[in-house]
Amino acid sequence: MTVRPISRRGLLRSALLGGPALALPGCGRNDGPQRRLTLATGAPGGPYHAFGHALAAEAGRTPPHPRLTPVSTAASVDNLRRLAAGSADLGLAMADAAEQALYGGAPFAAPARVTALARVYVNYTHLLVRADGPVRSVADLAGRPVATGATGSGAQVLAGRLLRVAGLTGGRAVGEQRLGLAESVAALRRGTVDAVIWAGGVPTPALSALTRRLPLRVLPLEAEAEALRAEYGPVYSVVTLPAGVYGLTAPVTTIGVGNYLLARPQVPDRDAGDVLRVVFDRWRVLLREVTAGARLEPRFAVATGDLPLHPGAVAYYRSVYG
Repeated sequence: MTVRPISRRGLLRSALLGGPALALPGCGRNDGPQRRLTLATGAPGGPYHAFGHALAAEAGRTPPHPRLTPVSTAASVDNLRRLAAGSADLGLAMADAAEQALYGGAPFAAPARVTALARVYVNYTHLLVRADGPVRSVADLAGRPVATGATGSGAQVLAGRLLRVAGLTGGRAVGEQRLGLAESVAALRRGTVDAVIWAGGVPTPALSALTRRLPLRVLPLEAEAEALRAEYGPVYSVVTLPAGVYGLTAPVTTIGVGNYLLARPQVPDRDAGDVLRVVFDRWRVLLREVTAGARLEPRFAVATGDLPLHPGAVAYYRSVYG
């Protein structure tokens, strides 16, 4: 049976105004003992790995104590594939990659049945170059080697779209190097890439450490953010890296992309709600691991675009709003 995803407006109406709950065939209910859930995170040293391990630790300390086992992965695309295949129960993914999975767009071969528990925080896109290097604008990247994220990551999906709307295709294409964050940082230091495209919280510790050893320039992406938003909708937003972070003397406008905590539809409703109780009870600890100054509120968390909310999440948000 094909499940038709409801819109963001529909999600908000359903979750907050008491409309009919989203029903997905094969969803688990509340029968039987609490089961252990596998949580697909990301690579060690990255924000998904930090968030996932913090969530598992806090779940052990916070009633009703859902049992979570975090596993390291290549991040968004890998996590979505694991959810679709049933080898993970929960996972983290960037919003653009999640919508691609929902509809079966590249790099996914077929639509994936995934549901959202919450939009947990926003990734800020970082386009970093050496301050003493030749690149001073996005257009200057043409023909140059650029680290565009690891294979299987959401950063790689975002980088591909960013380069396309920037006109860096065909004869102007960059030399994409699919490197994870640690490898990207090392390559920029060595000079084997001229730029790094990374999407994560602010500040990203690995990038803060790099700026203490290598002067960097952060390229503004306001035009590209508007172009992505015009083509793909509100999955992308215009956000600002504040002055002071990474040594910036003035704010820099860039691309924002939400991060979702996702679940297989088969996860029991009770378990989904229990995980959300931990997320909202301990969000200060969880977000401290990945992004400074962020907050998590239910009205923000239900803004999951075309991704349908898990029925257990719908029940949780209704309980919050009465």
